Amino acid sequence: MEETTVNTTEIYAGRIVNLVVLDVALPDGAPAKRELVRHPGAVAIIAVDADLQVLLVRQFRIAAGVVLREIPAGTLEPGEAPLICAERELREETGYRPGKLEPMGGIYVAPGYTTEYIHLFYATDLSEDPLAQDADEFIEVDRVPFTEALAMIERGDIVDGKSITGLLRVARRLNL
Repeated sequence: MEETTVNTTEIYAGRIVNLVVLDVALPDGAPAKRELVRHPGAVAIIAVDADLQVLLVRQFRIAAGVVLREIPAGTLEPGEAPLICAERELREETGYRPGKLEPMGGIYVAPGYTTEYIHLFYATDLSEDPLAQDADEFIEVDRVPFTEALAMIERGDIVDGKSITGLLRVARRLNL
C-alpha cells in the first residue's frame, strides 16, 4: 500500500507553505508524480465560557471568497508546541486566556495534497487577557450559545472542516 519517494523537487517556498513535486514508486513499482503542499501544522480552539457560549471568529477567507465564521485557529511557529500555540492564538484572536486547555485530537485538512494537521483543543475557564492581533488579520469575535453553533453547522452557516469537527467533538463530550 505504501509509496516510496524517489525524488523531491521544490517548486515554491513561501512564508507558510512550500509546494513540492514528488516522484514516487507505487506499490507495484510503477512511477507516479505527487504534488504536495507542505504546511507546518496548526491549532484550532473550541473556547467555551461558563454560560456554554462558544467563541467564534469572523474573517474574510480569500480561498472561499467570503467572510467565514470559525473557531479560533492559527499556524504553529517553528518548534512551537501545539499547546503553547493554542493559548497564544486564542489570546490573539479573541482576547481570552484559557484556564484549562484539553487536547481533543486533530485532523488532516486534505491528506491527498497537503501535510497540514490541525491539533484541536477544548478551552474553558476563560479570562480576559488579550495579545495584539497579527497585522494582516482583521477578525471580529462573536459569543454564540453552543446549541446555536450546532444549529449553524446544520444550516450551513459554519462550513469549514476544523470548526465542524471541533464543535461536534466538544458537543459529544458535553452530551449536547
